[in-house]
Amino acid sequence: QVQLVESGGGLVQAGGSLRLSCAASGRTFSSYAMGWFRQAPGKERELVAGISWSGGSTYYADSVKGRFTISRDNAKNIQYLQMNSLKPEDTAVYYCAAASGSSWWAGEYDYWGQGTQVTVSS
Repeated sequence: QVQLVESGGGLVQAGGSLRLSCAASGRTFSSYAMGWFRQAPGKERELVAGISWSGGSTYYADSVKGRFTISRDNAKNIQYLQMNSLKPEDTAVYYCAAASGSSWWAGEYDYWGQGTQVTVSS
């Protein structure tokens, strides 16, 4: 089992940047694929980005390609989401998640953080 804690959310103007971090407990962090989801009010939760256990494969939703970058540091048990050129439509609660299976790119995750709010003002 793994426990996840996000940080780095906040309020930013459109065009600005934020970096989210997700600290994971446990010794098996490197055996999980990791991802970031978001959920805006009245909308379904969506997978924004995912990264394989080794970091060698990544997935991005079309809406964030070229603007967001997911990365991980297995030595520190941390994953990141660098968000650039933020838009008001990126406003949502962002959740860190861990996947034990192979369908992480399809949104199948097992463990979740508590979420961090990102608000982009126009």
